Amino acid sequence: MKLFVQIPCLDEAGTLPLVLATIPREVKGFDSVEILVIDDGSTDGTAEIARRLGVRHVVRHTSTRGLARSFRDGVDYALAHGADVVVNTDGDNQYPSERIGDLVAPIVAGEADIVVADRQTATIEHFSPFKKRMQRLGSRVVSAAAGTSLPDAASGFRAYSRGALLRLNVVTQFSYTMETIIQAGNKRLRIATLPITTNAKTRESRLFTNIWQHMGRSGRAIVRSWIMFRPHLVFLTLAAVFFVAAAVPAVRFLVFLAQGDAGGHVQSLVFAGAMLVGALLCLALLVIADLQRTNRTLVEETLERVKELQYGTRDDEDAHT
Repeated sequence: MKLFVQIPCLDEAGTLPLVLATIPREVKGFDSVEILVIDDGSTDGTAEIARRLGVRHVVRHTSTRGLARSFRDGVDYALAHGADVVVNTDGDNQYPSERIGDLVAPIVAGEADIVVADRQTATIEHFSPFKKRMQRLGSRVVSAAAGTSLPDAASGFRAYSRGALLRLNVVTQFSYTMETIIQAGNKRLRIATLPITTNAKTRESRLFTNIWQHMGRSGRAIVRSWIMFRPHLVFLTLAAVFFVAAAVPAVRFLVFLAQGDAGGHVQSLVFAGAMLVGALLCLALLVIADLQRTNRTLVEETLERVKELQYGTRDDEDAHT
């Protein structure tokens, strides 16, 4: 069994040594622990420092491509080098790397396919009350979309089994965290959580400039995932809203028509017609989305088989699928 700990980095020369110093070199259930640094176009020599500190596996982007791409490239590299479990942590020393053994334990025991660390955001001092509320709301929305219950869906400290990584496909350009959870839930992968206490803050996030940008990008990723995996719920709900909006003015017009006073209320009929068209459009979009979901399922099954051919399979992986 081989464990890969991957660390996506963007100008982390100052904190990377702290992260590397706390990563355990031996973890129960694994024959070896490998460290992988993904340098996402850093300009401060992050990759060079990683090599100087003994990191043998380094993937370097010549320009900044984003966290999602760094995660995906790291996973591809780890799988190609025989990883059975991949742990993702951050280069800013936010997460307690000494808890990696606890993080992977449910996967080693065969109890989970993915383990997500719960930062217990309500206790993080540098999070504002507004940010804490938004974190809770975001986690609830993601949990609903995934059909699971996660207290901290945005946490980047998590472990994935090889089988889970073969089935997941990251398509977003912003952050992989919520997309992979929604995919995993809808693909019936087992997700566990581990409460942790984060380390002291070392810098501001480089993933977004302010919380509003983060909320906007995260919101788009969540909506896309909802439409991708639960189109019936999305478009039937919208169709029902439009239908009710059409029915109310239509009934109003019919009441006035029965009273012989319909001439001055034609606008109600026009509005009802427009809302009815909206409901029909939602139903048409539902048909299209459902066909796309079927096509996506077929494509992902093909991709999974391609990955198995490219990276190989494990006997224990086959036993759990």
